Amino acid sequence: MELKHRKKEFSYAYVQAVASTAGYSFHKIAKASKTEEYEILIAGLTSQEEPKPPQLKIQVRPLSRDTIKGEFVKYSLRLETYNQLRLENPSIPRLMVFVLVSDNLEEWVHQSETELCLRHRAYWLSLKGMPETQDTDKVTIYFPRQQIFSVETLKMFMEGAN
Repeated sequence: MELKHRKKEFSYAYVQAVASTAGYSFHKIAKASKTEEYEILIAGLTSQEEPKPPQLKIQVRPLSRDTIKGEFVKYSLRLETYNQLRLENPSIPRLMVFVLVSDNLEEWVHQSETELCLRHRAYWLSLKGMPETQDTDKVTIYFPRQQIFSVETLKMFMEGAN
C-alpha cells in the first residue's frame, strides 16, 4: 500500500479510537464522488430518553508537519468540499478532522505489554457559516493548533448535535 493510503487509513483509525473511547459508534461511508474519499459518521446510541441519537459527519485528512506554520495549521481544500462543509444548517452537523501523521512509519504506533499509543495528534475545524469564496479550485484554510480533536471535544460536538 502506498504511503499516502496508509496515512489516510491511519487517520481513520485515529478518529475511530477517539470515537470508541467517547462511547460512540464509527461508520466509514464511501462518498458518492470520483475521489475515493470516505465520510465518517459518528453516532450515539438510541435509548428511551433519546430515541434519535446524535450524529456527526466527519471528513478526515492526514496532515504532514510542513502544514504547521507557527500557531496555525495551513491546509488547501478542494472548493467542492469547502462548500459542502460551510453549509449553515446541514441535516447532520459536519466537521473536519486533520490527523498529523509522520512520514516515518515507525513513529505512528508504540506498543508494549501495557499500552498501545497512536501518535501524533489531530485537530478539528468547523467551516459552518464560512463565507463564499472567489477561488475556483481550492481554498486555503488556516486554523489554530489549539483545536485538538479529543474525546472531550467529540463529546462536546455530539452534545451540540442534539
